[in-house]
Amino acid sequence: MQRRASTMTTVSLCFALASTMALETLPAAAADPQPRATSAAPSVSPTPQSLTSAGEDAVVTGRVILVADETTDAAARDRLVRELKAHGAARVDVVAPGKEPRAAAGLLTVRLGPGTRPDIAEALGSTSVPDRAEGYALLATGAGKGSRITLGGKDAAGQFYAVQTLRQLFVRASGTTWKVTGVRVSDFPSMPLRGTIEGFYGQPWTHAERLDQMDFYGDVKANTYIYAPKDDPYHRGKWREPYPADKLAELGELVDRATANHVRFTFAVSPGESICYSDPADRKALKDKLQALYDLGTRAFSIPLDDINYTRWNCEADRAAYGEPGAGAAGKAQVDLLNDVQRTFVATHEGTWPLQMVPTEYYNNTDSAYKQALRGTLDPAVEVQWTGVGVVPTQITDDEAEQASKVFGRDVFVWDNYPVNDFGNTAGRLLLAPYAKREAGLSEHLSGIVANPMNQPYASKVAVFGTADFTWNDRAYDPVKNWRSAMAYLAGGDRKATEALLVFGDLEHMAPTFGDTPWQPQAPELARRVAEFWASWDEGDRAGAVRSLRAYARTVERAPATIRGGRVEKGFTVDAAAWLDATELWGTATVRMLDALAARQAGDKETSDRLLAESDELQRQARAVRIDPPRNSWGAVQPKVGDGVLDTFLFEAGLRLQLWDSAGGAENLALKGTASASSVEQDLDRLAPRHVNDGRVGTRWASGYSDDEWVQIELAAPAKVAAVTVAWESACATEYTVQTSTDGVNWETVSTQRPDGCGNDVVRLPGDEAVSHVRVQGVERKTTWGYSIHELGIFGTPVS
Repeated sequence: MQRRASTMTTVSLCFALASTMALETLPAAAADPQPRATSAAPSVSPTPQSLTSAGEDAVVTGRVILVADETTDAAARDRLVRELKAHGAARVDVVAPGKEPRAAAGLLTVRLGPGTRPDIAEALGSTSVPDRAEGYALLATGAGKGSRITLGGKDAAGQFYAVQTLRQLFVRASGTTWKVTGVRVSDFPSMPLRGTIEGFYGQPWTHAERLDQMDFYGDVKANTYIYAPKDDPYHRGKWREPYPADKLAELGELVDRATANHVRFTFAVSPGESICYSDPADRKALKDKLQALYDLGTRAFSIPLDDINYTRWNCEADRAAYGEPGAGAAGKAQVDLLNDVQRTFVATHEGTWPLQMVPTEYYNNTDSAYKQALRGTLDPAVEVQWTGVGVVPTQITDDEAEQASKVFGRDVFVWDNYPVNDFGNTAGRLLLAPYAKREAGLSEHLSGIVANPMNQPYASKVAVFGTADFTWNDRAYDPVKNWRSAMAYLAGGDRKATEALLVFGDLEHMAPTFGDTPWQPQAPELARRVAEFWASWDEGDRAGAVRSLRAYARTVERAPATIRGGRVEKGFTVDAAAWLDATELWGTATVRMLDALAARQAGDKETSDRLLAESDELQRQARAVRIDPPRNSWGAVQPKVGDGVLDTFLFEAGLRLQLWDSAGGAENLALKGTASASSVEQDLDRLAPRHVNDGRVGTRWASGYSDDEWVQIELAAPAKVAAVTVAWESACATEYTVQTSTDGVNWETVSTQRPDGCGNDVVRLPGDEAVSHVRVQGVERKTTWGYSIHELGIFGTPVS
């Protein structure tokens, strides 16, 4: 800590000396007279607690006077100078309060420092600095005696955050001239802890990526980064061993970068897999690990005890110390360790923040012997993390958080498992939906929220941008508005790139849980447009339907090139490379399919068939794209792009073309029918027969492991069936039959199929007699698994 303080003081003195010399040796710059119009306040993120108009805008002059002293936060000052120079100031002279030059009249004067500094308090006037940690006040005005900007902080972080708000208030006046919107801001965070926890499984972030993240967190006023990558061996498996010198040097640089952005680098050690809680030697090894990071400047520490077996001991000594293994005994052992670390390490080291911990029961808010042990005896200073109800919750409500606070005996600190993509249901997915479904008012029940991001750090910024906004001001949070702001941030303000990112983000909108039902839907905007397309098509406005959806399909097709060619962060295009490649192919395939529909509607079957074949080939190429090399534990898989919406539309459109001349062939009768099957793999509900006709290609039915298995649909009413479609999963059939029945008892085989591979089969039927049941009967499996079908379609005409 002393090393860092000395360095910062030296830098400040050098900067002040250089600034004084500039005042003495450079000729005075003339004031830049500019009209002082009043601008509408631009969008600011995180949303301030209070932002109102202050009248005329403050014009950025070619020379700016910055009034600062030793109480001014160095990081805030440096960022302020950088922003002023990026927005029209050719020269920024830094002077002490009361030392403003006579030549300052007519120049923009900016004051930065503590809100209690006399010149700042006077300049702010009625704009109050909140009496809250990290709070600040900002006043920008061009009225009266020239343009003035005043930034006062409750503390150093408040000064830094005032500058982060100011940088979003610059607007172009004309040509190369800039101004700052005339506003008064009084602001503070609703939650004390805001940021991320690098706590995912799979390839950890690189050192360069982490450094970039620290700068990003500074921009969005996030103050917490918890270093806890599951696949860092020295974090978990080798927790007793010291970090190698090169890794320790990297961590030291990361601590410095975090500190420069007012981010608390929080070092986590996860010893639960092997620690002997009562062993003095293990406790010393743990504290030695923490001490090594303290010596680098780390002042926040965490002991995660998640994802471990707490019904067995790692040593016999713990049985003697805490009793027979079990949830209650584990709670006692963990409390004993945590209290020791908090009281003999954290509390005895200068400048540290309270210890954080992740309980083994982090995923619910029901009381238990384990939670009773924590509630009863855990030091009240220790922060306890909680994921919500469920490891990946569909929502977090005020009532749930209040109950969690009761059972843990303190306001909990949420470890939010979004946008993390390290579990099975996220395979092939980027999670780009906005941060949502966290209830306003949570700030009254939580000490904070940290998002667990993806293995892809730059793509994670979309959700983390929202987390930072929500935790700063949960009651004013708007996920739709924030999502656009997040994309604009990634796009560097490029409007075309922002729109392209929003289109791409819609295609990566799915937010899965551990169960079958996602908590955010896939491609809601595309789904809306597809529904409008089919409604118009079926009502007879086929040309209008094609025209409208084709325009959007062209936007999808062009989005990857726009994203790669604009000002979007390079890291994002690298993270999303495979998904962007696939999106371009899917977009072109959709354009070709729509052109095929238009050609067929115009009576040009030959052109329609050619375009359909081109679309099918592009779809095949899109499905062949792989995420390689993979960063996630799910490996080199196909990137998911609008799945369940885009592929479903293409399948249905292609089917319409193939059944163009079949009477009544357009309606999928299976959706209104009732499915049943010979068996279900391991009797798993998520593989039940009802999923074969739920209209969702993301679900499936799977059978037991024998050849003679079947699945069938009882139609809502008898019908003449023109075609049956089978969307196979990878466990398909090398031979199967399609059977029909008029009573569900007596069956007739109407087609035998021997497909070349596992894909989408279209089986055309005579459709001359009404039937009530349709069955797909297996003859021979392709794999040792059973049969697995995503969706079974039955197309025909109901018979009244």
